[in-house]
Amino acid sequence: MTRSAALRAWVFVLALAAGGCALTFDSTRLGVPVSMAGTAQAADSGTPFRVTKRPVFLVAGLVPVSRPNLEDVLAGQVGTGARIADLRIRVRSRWSDLLVTALTLGLVVPRSVTFEGMVVGK
Repeated sequence: MTRSAALRAWVFVLALAAGGCALTFDSTRLGVPVSMAGTAQAADSGTPFRVTKRPVFLVAGLVPVSRPNLEDVLAGQVGTGARIADLRIRVRSRWSDLLVTALTLGLVVPRSVTFEGMVVGK
């Protein structure tokens, strides 16, 4: 393998690693008002919730098998006339996720996505 071919292969691998496992969350289609983590002064009183979903990706994170659906998560938390305040979304790899990724040589890439927030009534 020539030096030029090795460099191109390395750039390709880095591009795959940078683009894999991307998740996009859009709150405009939820049907209820949602605010991301607010200021410390704006502490709303409500019912806190925390939901963890485990999406799975294939081929170094390029092909999604299952995705966490924000609409489904919030639909189970919000009633009529309520809103979500201080929504936080955390995506991480647990040690078991990393183990599965290593054992499958990057073919299967699980993640953990945690939605946390406060349901505020009318």
